[in-house]
Amino acid sequence: MPVARSRSNGAQRVHALDILARIERALAPAGTVSVETAPNVRDASVAAIFRVTQSNELELLMIERASYAGDPWSGHIAFPGGRREPQDVTLLDTALRETREETGVDILASGRVLGALERVNPMSPSLPPLSITPFVALLTDDAPLALSDEVAGAFWVPLAALQHAEVSREVEVILSNGATRTVRAFVHERYTIWGLTERILRDLLSRIS
Repeated sequence: MPVARSRSNGAQRVHALDILARIERALAPAGTVSVETAPNVRDASVAAIFRVTQSNELELLMIERASYAGDPWSGHIAFPGGRREPQDVTLLDTALRETREETGVDILASGRVLGALERVNPMSPSLPPLSITPFVALLTDDAPLALSDEVAGAFWVPLAALQHAEVSREVEVILSNGATRTVRAFVHERYTIWGLTERILRDLLSRIS
């Protein structure tokens, strides 16, 4: 029996690493992403961070943003990240800094960057004009979370759970102005992932299939 368990875990481990390799091949090299937004559009970036669990499954780190009056993304489920600041030489610098500030995770100290996804922009004219570059990373060492006041909570979601067809569906959400809208979303346990994060996540999942 121990041999059988070892082989099973080994097969799962190979599968997890194969998925990561497939994702990495489908990403743009992180070093090729430049700051080149249009006038009046501010750059931002986020980090989609993977880890391989002890049971050899892939998980993604998600955060729940704290609630603030006037914040259009208040309380949303998101990837760590934020707007580029003057001290950020590159958009990757922004993602690394924001991840450290929001979650306490130092990606370069505890893992590596795999690459970048396509930029996304808010589709609603009521949202701030942003150009958001998502980077994808892998943690290879333990990285305890230390959440900032901007983050109400954080959780790891199994990649396999997000790939189930039933978690992707249309739901009704309440916008920051109190209006309701029907949107595409991923629903995992009590969490509803929609908006910009849903679009980034859907792009990421498409690189696997």
